Amino acid sequence: MSAVKQTHPLIPGGICSLRGSLVSLAVVTLVTLSIFSINSLRVAFPRPASLSSDLAAGTGKISGIKERVTSCPDYVKETIVLDDAEEDDVYHTPNVFRLNYEEMERGFKVFIYPDGDPNTYYQTPRKLTGKYASEGYFFQNIRESGFVTDDPDRADLFFIPISSHKMRGKGISYENMTIIVKDYVESLMQKYPYWNRTLGADHFFVTCHDVGVRATEGLPNLVKNSIRVVCSPSYDVGFIPHKDVALPQVLQPFALPSGGNDVENRTTLGFWAGHRNSRIRVILARVWENDTELYVLNNRISRAEGSLLYQKRFYITKYCICPGGSQVNSARITDSIHYGCIPVILSDYYALPFNDILNWHKFSIVLREKDVYQLKQILKNIPQEQFVSLHNNLVKVQKHFQWNSPPLKHDAFHMVMYELWLRHHVIKY
Repeated sequence: MSAVKQTHPLIPGGICSLRGSLVSLAVVTLVTLSIFSINSLRVAFPRPASLSSDLAAGTGKISGIKERVTSCPDYVKETIVLDDAEEDDVYHTPNVFRLNYEEMERGFKVFIYPDGDPNTYYQTPRKLTGKYASEGYFFQNIRESGFVTDDPDRADLFFIPISSHKMRGKGISYENMTIIVKDYVESLMQKYPYWNRTLGADHFFVTCHDVGVRATEGLPNLVKNSIRVVCSPSYDVGFIPHKDVALPQVLQPFALPSGGNDVENRTTLGFWAGHRNSRIRVILARVWENDTELYVLNNRISRAEGSLLYQKRFYITKYCICPGGSQVNSARITDSIHYGCIPVILSDYYALPFNDILNWHKFSIVLREKDVYQLKQILKNIPQEQFVSLHNNLVKVQKHFQWNSPPLKHDAFHMVMYELWLRHHVIKY
């Protein structure tokens, strides 16, 4: 926050007077310091209702200040926190997110262990395509970003750059994966002092392939202490929300351009087509396969029927049903977001990506698996105004579920880094 320079002439009247500027600056400074104090201490104590609502919704005194400073000179405007209310609906606490994100960009640093042959399964991604593309993009994006430091003493977190996806691609068995991961991490423990300093609490690894979670089973402290950034964040298999990070599973490149702002074209109530590789999918297909309002197929749409018919279905559907498959997660969720179709999450124990930042209830429908029997009635009972609001908010979050190379502000990579930045504050050493 910039300070008001003494050399500027005084501006009379209202908030642009010296007294008004100082009072406004004091108010906003107090609010800002309160935010940072709450965030850095991580203490759960109640905030005044008025402050909570002002911060969360961008309303009240802060937005009032915003309206009154439009005629002030630039050096006064710089002293006041201005909020961007256009996208605030989709965040739990938009102003806190905005301030924290800026702090992350300024100072967050990660040290990547240099050990391991990049030609095998260390350091570099296997590929940037397919349903495990998120793992590959993270490996590439972090090196393209400004978050990497070569000085481990400056690092906030330490990245263990081993790719289970590459190991799987080379045909390595589950048992050998466990041995390889164990030997690699133990070599880092012996060579460097950083793991032992926190027992791995300031270390993280990234895996989108579900075998990556199994490959770490030989090191209990890696699972228990380090930050696991995974695409299969299920509460019932050891995922710890306040420690681990849910990595969005994104099937890139997308076959067709993004959808959105096209509610008039969405005439189908609901859509799902896929393999019956889980109990909830079997029930979904059995109950709704022959329904006239829900387009539910008991298999993938055959390519013989036409080019990209599966993806085109997303463009004409209001609600895209996303049941868990062999894992709780599904790339269908990010497909739905990309194509502008409101995702209907039908998966128990699923820690949704960026759930502590984004309010999923503002752009999706989150149901329990037992709700599958009332699915059509639940969707039909949603008023048109709510559908339009959900759709508009969905368009706002599309950028958060897109990978880019090099990475762009607020894209999937930066959201994952923000989640990591949040977690590094609770590490004590």
